Amino acid sequence: MEYNSNKEELIIPEYGRNVQNMIRYARNIPNRDERQHFVEQVVTLMMQMHPQNRNLEDYRDKLWKHVFRIAEYDLDVMPPSGEIPTPESRVKKPERVPYPSKDTKFKHYGQNVQKLVERAISMEDGPKKDGFVHVIGSYMKLAYKTWNREHYVSDDIILDDLESLSKGKLKMIDDVSLDNLSRGGIRRNTGDRGSRPQQRTGGGGGRNSNQGKSNNRGGGSRGPSRGRRRKK
Repeated sequence: MEYNSNKEELIIPEYGRNVQNMIRYARNIPNRDERQHFVEQVVTLMMQMHPQNRNLEDYRDKLWKHVFRIAEYDLDVMPPSGEIPTPESRVKKPERVPYPSKDTKFKHYGQNVQKLVERAISMEDGPKKDGFVHVIGSYMKLAYKTWNREHYVSDDIILDDLESLSKGKLKMIDDVSLDNLSRGGIRRNTGDRGSRPQQRTGGGGGRNSNQGKSNNRGGGSRGPSRGRRRKK
């Protein structure tokens, strides 16, 4: 008996030893056309072994790469893609991620605020620009409150930071509130809170009235039953 431990090591065990033997046999086929057709049939067989992966993108190209890997990259055939896999292409190094090299002056506002400020500087003077600057200031105050909940922030602080970010090119109109982005949430909360006590009061009154009725009914029903038992 021949044990598997004494046989040649499997390169990719999921395809089995028969597939590996067929691919190794294809290397010795002298006719190129016959060798090409034989390997294509082997790839079809490999696809039938794992039908659940048939709909995956580039799955056939992956199988051809596995064929060359099993053949130890010593196989004279051409994949459908036209690119012959190599040992170097097996291990792909990820591309380097380009991190931003800009120094953010106020990091708690984020990089998007910097872009918004640059956009506002390039706009023409007018009501549209004033409204856009006001939205930027409101968002800056909302971001400041998000990351600094323990500290109070006033509109003057936001105006100074906005002027510093824009290098003095953006200024807001005086006596303008920057709480527009947070007022919507406050109104919703107050509306919900105002409706809850009414529901509780109505529900409590209904429960008390029902309880009183049930107690009266219970007291009236118990009296006659006890009287009947005494007569018997």
